[in-house]
Amino acid sequence: MKGPWTVEILARNGEVLHRHRAHSLPIRVGRAYDNDFILDDEYAAAHHAVIEAGPDGALLMRDLGTRNGLNQGRKRVQQIELGGDTVVRMGHTSLRVRPADFPVPAELRDRTMHGWEGLLPGLVGVLLAGLVALLLTWLFDAQPFELLNYVLAPAAGIGAALLWSSLWAFMNRLFGRYTRLGRHLFIFGCGMSVLVGFRLLAAVAAYAYSLEWLTRYGSHVAVATIAGIIYFHLATIKPSLRRRLRAACAAVAVLASSLVLIVNQQRQGFVADELYMAVLLPPELRASPDATVAEYMAEVAAMRAELEAERARQPD
Repeated sequence: MKGPWTVEILARNGEVLHRHRAHSLPIRVGRAYDNDFILDDEYAAAHHAVIEAGPDGALLMRDLGTRNGLNQGRKRVQQIELGGDTVVRMGHTSLRVRPADFPVPAELRDRTMHGWEGLLPGLVGVLLAGLVALLLTWLFDAQPFELLNYVLAPAAGIGAALLWSSLWAFMNRLFGRYTRLGRHLFIFGCGMSVLVGFRLLAAVAAYAYSLEWLTRYGSHVAVATIAGIIYFHLATIKPSLRRRLRAACAAVAVLASSLVLIVNQQRQGFVADELYMAVLLPPELRASPDATVAEYMAEVAAMRAELEAERARQPD
């Protein structure tokens, strides 16, 4: 191992918080100001440890008789040989020492969409969340108009967006170094818009063209959308793991959809979300031709025959 040497303080997730270069050995470590590397840690001794070359040339860290000592994992040690990846804890501080010739991996491919983060995407996400909440309030408001409801609705939507996105931004800072709050707000706003937009468009298309499956199995689209939202949040935190994250989110979505089918079958006796299409819209939206009375009566007769056959199979 060739000098100079770099002493690195690490966070719990392995992120480097601080680096200090030392050009010669020994390197004295502790809280006192006469050390070569000063620790801002009240659980470290004034002169806690010394880093020096061993008899065989290996780099060693030696405890100087402190109360809390040196720890590697859960084990307390008096002396430890330092490799480039050896992490030692003294007090509440984790650190490692690397020589100048320590190899570093090649740079990662930058897959971050830098144009989709910052103030503008965050404002777009907040605006979408507020508009979605306002639209839902207008659609489901069956009471006389009250202005307060239309003020509180977008405020609640924006509050939910800020809370949800702040949690993801905190995890982004914890595991990915940057917060990227604007990106997480944008993801939330777009995700909510897709959820509500599909629900409304599916209802209109199902009613207009008699496509009952759009509403009877719409929950699976909601599951896929939520899985997509979570994927984009996770990919923002760890863009280098996108392939694995896609596979994991897809597997979770398939599992959740399977559970929905099973629950529907157990509760209702059929796998669809609803027995019939429960969508009523103005007749002007109908595009499919109306069924004749004869066709309706034929369907009723067929249904009656099925019911009578099922009743005949049941024991008395």
